Amino acid sequence: MKLKGKRALITGAAQGLGLAMAEAFISEGAHVIGVDLKAFDHPTMETYALDVSSFKDCEAFFERIKKAGPIDILVNNAGITKDAMTHKMTEQDWDLVIDVNLKGVFNLTRLIGPMMTEHNFGSIINISSVVGEYGNIGQANYAATKAGVMGLTKTWAKEFARKGQNVRVNAIAPGYIMTDILKTVPQDLLDSFAQMTMLKRLGEPKEIASAAVFLASDDASYITGQILHVNGGMRL
Repeated sequence: MKLKGKRALITGAAQGLGLAMAEAFISEGAHVIGVDLKAFDHPTMETYALDVSSFKDCEAFFERIKKAGPIDILVNNAGITKDAMTHKMTEQDWDLVIDVNLKGVFNLTRLIGPMMTEHNFGSIINISSVVGEYGNIGQANYAATKAGVMGLTKTWAKEFARKGQNVRVNAIAPGYIMTDILKTVPQDLLDSFAQMTMLKRLGEPKEIASAAVFLASDDASYITGQILHVNGGMRL
């Protein structure tokens, strides 16, 4: 029970990596508040609908949840893709990905980070991507946001602990993970993705969840400002 008694907020918690992390946190004793763009139900999670890209909605949500006490763990996981070659990418698709994947990370952290500083405790985990480090054809918007998340991680690790407060900020950069999105990809492409890794296989959501539990727990008490690459030794 590495997270017993902790309150954790996870964005994009209705499915995929967010759901896997939420369930792993719950199994380790955390009280999880899960948010997603649309309302959803879960038997052991406190759930809400929230558009993380909305500055005002995040402020209203924060005012609501802070009444029950501080947030000990924040996982900024919500993200979308709108892929296209740069010369074909529309302004709408650029703005939407930036708003959700980058501004959405900022909107909640600007509220919860100072709360953690005030209470002298907290762990913030931002979900980046291997694409944020290496780039990827047809994903200029997505790559920009995930690289930006890495920069935010390092900046916030300095800001929220600048007077020695026990607030840690780290990021996880997953490789190709077998979420529902990848299940729609043809098998030959999945096989080629697997061959790009040293381990010759794709990752499982539980492997990202285990990394998140580690970073959220006291096992990682002296780790901050780091990007944890969970990609099977991916080579691009």
